Parts: sequence; structure tokens; C-alpha cells
Amino acid sequence: MAYKDLGDFIKTLEKRALLKRVKAEVDPVLEIPEINDRIVKQGGPALLFERCKGSDFSCAVNLFGSYERMCLALGVESIDSIGKEIIEFLEPEIPTNFIDKLRALPMLKRLADFFPSYVKHGACKDVIIKNNPSLFALPILKTWPEDGGRFITLPMVFTKDPETGERNCGMYRMQVYDDTTTGMHWHMHKDGARHYKKAEKLGRRLDVAVVVGADPATLYTATAPLPEGIDEMLFAGFLRKSPVELIKCETVALEVPANAEFVLEGYVEPFERRTEGPFGDHTGYYSLEDEFPVFHITCITHRKNAIYPATIVGKPPMEDCFIAKATERIFLPLLKKQLPEIVDMNLPLEGVFHNIALISIDKRYPGHARKVMYALWGMGQMSFTKMIVIVDKWVDVQNPSEVVWRIGNNVDPKRDTVVVEGPLDVLEHASAIPAYGGKIGIDATKKLASEGFTRNWPDDISMSPEITALVDKRWQEYGL
Repeated sequence: MAYKDLGDFIKTLEKRALLKRVKAEVDPVLEIPEINDRIVKQGGPALLFERCKGSDFSCAVNLFGSYERMCLALGVESIDSIGKEIIEFLEPEIPTNFIDKLRALPMLKRLADFFPSYVKHGACKDVIIKNNPSLFALPILKTWPEDGGRFITLPMVFTKDPETGERNCGMYRMQVYDDTTTGMHWHMHKDGARHYKKAEKLGRRLDVAVVVGADPATLYTATAPLPEGIDEMLFAGFLRKSPVELIKCETVALEVPANAEFVLEGYVEPFERRTEGPFGDHTGYYSLEDEFPVFHITCITHRKNAIYPATIVGKPPMEDCFIAKATERIFLPLLKKQLPEIVDMNLPLEGVFHNIALISIDKRYPGHARKVMYALWGMGQMSFTKMIVIVDKWVDVQNPSEVVWRIGNNVDPKRDTVVVEGPLDVLEHASAIPAYGGKIGIDATKKLASEGFTRNWPDDISMSPEITALVDKRWQEYGL
């Protein structure tokens, strides 16, 4: 069953001893983040700070900071099962005859059950503040000492395409400037930025609604790398197995989840920019100051006894690592649908998800590894990957130690590396040009004679199956 709201998820975590309440008064400025950082790196529980200095609201952190909590958040035993279910909806992708159409009907009916529904009343409007709303009533965190200020770090930012009316929900950090204005950290590659650029060309402001806190599956979808044109609220319904209930905002022409904890309504003006940052980012480095659009708040609504959720990013591992690993497993089957030779993928935590990708393939012909590299560099979010390592299908890419061992033994740097240039993530620190620079591909597969390898490729060392079976059988006799 879908969680009713964030509080419902928190109750579930508490029942399973996966959440701890902190009753001491704690400061949202640096103190909560320091506590959170220690707990995450210890593999500890989610935390609910009940007394936040300067605020009447409690603050929840580290809600998704383990594989177990990610599975609970998305209502599954294994994250991999979500990707498999997505593939079920895509096959057959296009019915080719009458029988195929009949077979597709049950799937289409199931999909229709997940479209968002619209309601007139919702808990997110228990309290409506149009006169003198203030962000400083919320326990918004300052996470690292050199940050430019307090940042809303787990927002669901809703916009609509000014031309088509198509909805988008993304997650973009927001630096608090004063009671009613924040930065809007829209990277150039994001759909929110695309909507804003269209509004600028039309010379008009863009309505924005920011949800802080919702049921966990809906919250997760704001981070998901969905293809352009796919409604995040439909995907949330698919994950929840229940439609997301949406409600109209008070002052802007947008709809938001009715079960939200807080809703910040407002707009961004065309061509208005303000300095945003620095910010201690998920790369483990500070992102530098830059100019970004400004969000103006016209209304704040919230539930009674609302809970403010936040996440803290920094040197991995942090909570966002587990969110990103869920994305890796959910979307791997879709990637394999496009590139069937891919066996598995690992975006290691240390690579902060856009720096390093470890890929195993079923290699079948000369240059196959390079074909996969080039294909990945042409695909959506994967196009920003700075380093791609390709290994054979029998290599466990979930074991980086084995991958490094294969690189050391299988790679001739002159022959097996390729360096190209192209788009990079905006948070890439090493490139001389922002969001553009070099990428490296490493072919750590076994080389074929058809690739010009004239020597005999050595075999892996392994024990004979007979001896392995014998030792397994006699193990207890050894007293080891």
C-alpha cells in the first residue's frame, strides 16, 4: 500500500527501529548537518529532530540513507524489481497486430490507474499564509561553513512549459536570501531551466510551486532522470501503485501533491539573476558562486504539525548516494533495452554518479567496448559521464576491487584508452570550461585476435572443480 504522506513513512521507519527521535534542541545551522554526517557514515538511522532552534517545526534527515530504507520508501523487496516492471509495460512497445493489441490492453489499463487525480481539499492547506509569509519559520539548514547561506535541499520544484503546458517536477537546491526570495539553481541541462528559458523568450514570468515533503515515492520522482515529456506524477503513481492526488495552488496556476508538508508558491521573473553559492556539494567540494534566477514567494501553505525534510550532501557516502543507487538499478533495464550487450552497471559512490561508470558487456566483435562507450556518451544523463570502464560479462562490476584488478592486467593504455570531448555535468570541477571537457573510456575487456592481438591471452587462475567440491565436502573435518 502507498504511504499516505511523509508522516506515514516516518511511522513505518520508527516501527522498524530505523528512525531515532532527537529531543534535545538542535541548531539547523551546521549542528544538524554535522550530526547527520556522522550518522550517515556510521550506517545509522533516519533522524527526526523534534526541537529545532528558531522554528516550531521538526526536521527529518537521512530518510533514504540505506538500501533498506530506499526499498521501504518505494514499497519493494528489491529495487531491481521496479526496472523489471517498467520493461513489462514497454513490451510489446508497439502492437503489430490485433492479438498484440489485445495483449497490451491490460497493461494500458494498469497504466491508466496511475494517472494523477485532482482533489479540492488537502492537508497541505491546513494553514494558508498569504500575508507576510516567512521562510525563516522553517528549520532550513546551513550545511557547511563556507555555504552562502541556508539552502532548501530536498525541494520538489513544479513548473509548466509556457508553450505546451507540460508539467515538470525536478529537484534543484534553493539558497534562502530573505523571508520571501531564494535562488533557483537550474542547471542548463534541466527541464526547469528549459521552461524558464521559454518564459524569458516570451517575456513573461514563470509560475513555480515548491513542495517540501511528500510521500517518499513521490519525493523520489523529483530526482529521477525521466525522458523529456514523461510526467513525474504519473511515474510516482506507478511507483506507489496508487494515483498521486493533486490540488490547485492558491496564487499560481499549478497543481501540487495534496499530501505535501509545505508548499511555497511564487514565480521567477525573466532575466532576473542573483549570486548563488558557494555550496558544499555532493562532489565533496564547494560549488562556486554563480548567477541564477530568483524565486519570489507569494504564499506558503502547510499541514498542521508539518515535518520539514532535508538532505545533506558532501563527501561520499551520503544519503544522496542511496537515492542515486536506486536510480541506477531502476533504469538499468531500460538501458539494456537500448544496448542489449550490457550485462550490469555500477556507478560507484566515489564517482559521485557522473564521474565514473563501470560497465560489463557480452563482448562479441572487434571494437565492441568502444561502441558501448560512444553509445553511452550519447544517452541522456549518461552523456555527462567523465570516465567509462568496460569489462567482460564475467567480471563483477559491483566489486570495484575486481574491476581495478582487470584494468591493471588487461589494459594497454596506448591501445585501450580513448579520450574525447563533450558535455559534462555542471558540477564537474576539473574541466577548464564549465560543463564541457575531456572524457576517457577504458577498454578492460579480453582482447580478440580480430582486434590485432597476436599473443595468446592468458587464462584466469582457478582451482579445479573436483578439488573445490572435495574441500567443500570435507570443510568441517579441517576444524577451520
